[in-house]
Amino acid sequence: MKTLVCEEPLRFVYKESIIPTLTEGEVLIRIKRIGICGTDYHAYQGNQPFFQYPRVLGHELSGVIDDFNLSENAKGLKLGDKACVLPYLYCGNCVACRKGKPNCCTSIQVLGVHTDGGMCEYIKVPEQYIFVDNELSFNELALVEPLAIGAHGVNNADVKADDYVAIIGSGPIGLAAINFAQIKGAKIIVVDINQERLNLCKTKFNVEYTINSLEENTVEAIRRITDGDMCDVVIDATGNLKAINSSFYYLAHTGKYILIGLQKGEISFSHPEFHKREATLMSSRNALHSDFDFVLGSLKNGSVKAENYITHDVSFDDIADKFDGLAKNPQKVIKAMIKF
Repeated sequence: MKTLVCEEPLRFVYKESIIPTLTEGEVLIRIKRIGICGTDYHAYQGNQPFFQYPRVLGHELSGVIDDFNLSENAKGLKLGDKACVLPYLYCGNCVACRKGKPNCCTSIQVLGVHTDGGMCEYIKVPEQYIFVDNELSFNELALVEPLAIGAHGVNNADVKADDYVAIIGSGPIGLAAINFAQIKGAKIIVVDINQERLNLCKTKFNVEYTINSLEENTVEAIRRITDGDMCDVVIDATGNLKAINSSFYYLAHTGKYILIGLQKGEISFSHPEFHKREATLMSSRNALHSDFDFVLGSLKNGSVKAENYITHDVSFDDIADKFDGLAKNPQKVIKAMIKF
């Protein structure tokens, strides 16, 4: 089978590899779509934390069940089913897994990051990570993983109707957080430095309040919007150190600050300012099975629309040549989808 390998930063190579053979409890997926994630861009550019080369990238996957060797516990999987993949392989035994949080398993292996992913014609996956839905398109199914990350962050924040929720960053994960906070009935404030993205938030996501932090004082703008109360919830979806540190000042008293974005450096904030608010700071990593189920339902009922996210389609045969251009054009690219 044809496989695309990131041999080292800035270098992809197509290789021929053997179609995986299955042991009990494994499913063979013939890949149809691969969403390109910020993690893939960072790995290609050489600045992804905890990363080793060579690596087959790709963890936003959809395809067709081509073969399986199911255990006695498997139910309902059929050859030809359309499916997406939960790419966070967990141990099931550590403290996080025992507490129902396999998304932050102490020995987690994420496809395309810690182990080879789906930029290939076929991938084998343990049966418990397969989600089947024959009603959705392959594009929709490949979006489930990034959408679930946004949904997980919103769920961690326990967003309530009429909460003021500031979403920092309007890339794919930020847009997902917007979508799911809106479903909860929140009042959304989007903060970004990309005016095109802010315009999209208004036109496609019906966001009432947007702030370009290059053009106005964000703290004062939020104070004005919220009548001085500030934000019940702040969600960072940038991973940018300056944005993360600045966003502590957007919190209301009793507010919650959720970090979906990942930063390699050290965050810092005023302890007295944080303490007097009795604020909550929480990281949000990956997603749970329940988040995948919720996203699948949201796509099917139309509350989330795939066309609002996908801006570019590229064939698998062309992606090695076009990847660099996509990586260098974050102003225009929201979600690029690789097609077989």
